[in-house]
Amino acid sequence: MHLQIILGSQMKGAVLYEVINNVAVLTVDNPPVNPLSDGVRQGAFDGMVRAEEDPNVKAIVITGKGRAFIAGADISEFGGTGEGHSLNEVFRKIEFSSKPVVAAINGLALGGGLETALCCNYRIASKEAFMGLPEVNLGLLPGAGGTQRLPRLIGPSEALKMIISGAHISANKAYSLGVVDLISDNILEDSIKFALDKAQSADHHPKVRDLNEKVIEARGSDNVLIEAKALAAKTRKGQFAPGQIIKCIEAAIDCDDFDEGLKKEGEYFLECLLHPQREAMIHIFFGERAASKIVDVPKETQLKKISSAAVIGSGTMGGGIAMCFANAGIPVHIIDQDANNLKRGIGVIEANYSYMVKRGRINEDQKNSVFGLITSSLNYEDIKNVDIVVEAVYENLELKTSIFKSLDEHVNSDAILASNTSGLDIDSIAQATNRPEKVVGTHFFSPANIMRLLEVVRGDASSHETLATVMSLGKKLKKASVVSLNAPGFIGNRMLSGYTTQANMLLLEGALPHQVDQALESFGMSMGPFRMLDLVGLDLGWRARKLGGKDAPLASKINDELCEQGRFGQKNSKGFYNYSEGSRAPNPAPENEDVYRRISANNGIERRDISDEEIVDRCILSLVNEGAQILSEGVAQRAVDMDVVYINGYGFPIWRGGPMHHANTLGIKEVVERLNKYKVLTKDASFTPSKMLLELAANGKKLENAPEINDREEKLAFNSPSVGNKNF
Repeated sequence: MHLQIILGSQMKGAVLYEVINNVAVLTVDNPPVNPLSDGVRQGAFDGMVRAEEDPNVKAIVITGKGRAFIAGADISEFGGTGEGHSLNEVFRKIEFSSKPVVAAINGLALGGGLETALCCNYRIASKEAFMGLPEVNLGLLPGAGGTQRLPRLIGPSEALKMIISGAHISANKAYSLGVVDLISDNILEDSIKFALDKAQSADHHPKVRDLNEKVIEARGSDNVLIEAKALAAKTRKGQFAPGQIIKCIEAAIDCDDFDEGLKKEGEYFLECLLHPQREAMIHIFFGERAASKIVDVPKETQLKKISSAAVIGSGTMGGGIAMCFANAGIPVHIIDQDANNLKRGIGVIEANYSYMVKRGRINEDQKNSVFGLITSSLNYEDIKNVDIVVEAVYENLELKTSIFKSLDEHVNSDAILASNTSGLDIDSIAQATNRPEKVVGTHFFSPANIMRLLEVVRGDASSHETLATVMSLGKKLKKASVVSLNAPGFIGNRMLSGYTTQANMLLLEGALPHQVDQALESFGMSMGPFRMLDLVGLDLGWRARKLGGKDAPLASKINDELCEQGRFGQKNSKGFYNYSEGSRAPNPAPENEDVYRRISANNGIERRDISDEEIVDRCILSLVNEGAQILSEGVAQRAVDMDVVYINGYGFPIWRGGPMHHANTLGIKEVVERLNKYKVLTKDASFTPSKMLLELAANGKKLENAPEINDREEKLAFNSPSVGNKNF
């Protein structure tokens, strides 16, 4: 029996110290993921000192307790002074140990966790381990030597790809790159044996800081840095941290003195830490976690186990949703009423997985395993025992209601019934069943197997168990899930309406599609509104209006006129832009400009020059104003929920933190002043500042200061027709 000592326990987290076969084992114990909190740093430092001073200890192993080795720094300590030893002091103690140090990477080794392992002489990983340097996702760079040690170990090119992507890599990938020395089935036992063997057989133990061959090879060639800049421009558009990461790797290549490169890394890290993008991106990091919690649903609410699922409809959405379940390891059965549609849909799913194999994202065995979880048929009887059904047919309330009646009859009474709808009345659908408490909206975004956003729509009768289960399921499906009350457009599409209306009005008033798109893409939006309309299809709204015998509203008149001329968007290679065959790249369509001028003149609008600033303000502030109204009505629980929606579903730049965070950055008083300015300029009542914005501006507060509505009845009161909120 080994004596185990707890080190650093007076602070947050601890390190367990014991000696096994003359090897000191330091086990990080800071559940659930072992971040490098002050107690861990103190415990690791004290453990290294203790092991160094014990003549009976021949080697040292550092590992983690539970499912993680060390999953990074403690974000809650960012910007603070911290207690005890700094990370660099701990790392120096590890790196300059007189006895060999082995990192036994038992699970997640992310950020500071991987940087810890890089300070060790050797690294052994379990088969289940994942590692990475994801700091870029928070607007930061690895600030504890990661940008200096990793390129020395695996080369600058691979290090740049890994750090700029922020992606996790598997143990096998890490081994092939040279990040780890061995992969083990019995991580602790093998690491102890390995450490003891090294202590007995070698006097010299490699330090990553001294491995200069790969960085020296890269000197004198700009190719590595040019490729990295191209990667950053493509995948991290507008972000500050990737440029600083590239500078750090450049320092690693050019500096003969490792510590000089480390000093530059520290300077660039500080610049990232103080940059507003860091605050915005950490806002979203915590925001996604906050959004997953429903204010009035108790934490202890029992969850229904989801072991099997069904999807109704085999089209684009149905197939994508089925892939979400299969990718999460949940067997899923697809039902369609048409055999040809079903065959086509299954073929598309298989083609998607084959494409992933072709791109190296999965191997053939993985494809067969995941695709094997998807079954299909034409008969509701085949899904009677599933735990959840997601209906994913086209947006027609009568059709969806009919399907839910059939599901209620055929599927076991304990199953959750969910509707994938972008705006239909969940309560009307629920009333078609005898289990309204088990009915919920699940608004997936297309393509569902790629887009992270999931709007979970709460019906009047949706039970706590149903809501908590679906939110938990969303996490398992790797979605950023946000709860919305049942109201037209829910959160995202309701906000989008004002944004696209302003884009169309700007077109009527004198701007051109490419100017509007370029201004908003320069702001950071992933796609401008007219490129988006061409992608979705101009004819969708036009056909719906014609079918309903409705005239086009002013903002849609140009859209409908283009449709009358057979310009439907990318689907037929001409819309607001022209498209070459087989390409999605927009080309100018000067022939449309006569249409713009004519529609403007016919509606008494004098066209004028419009600045990029006005374009951005009018579109983005429309999102903010409507978002504040949504918050005041209780449709969304908190301001950050809307930021999560817009970043994960609508292409808002993460480095701006979402529309509501952007409003806070501008200052609510400034937002109100600009809204009033555009109200006067355009005579558009939609620019009237919401009551919530006026109150916050008057009191010098921000949107996160807006009170959450904790009382369920008060929330539902906001959802009454009297506030124009449930006008389906």
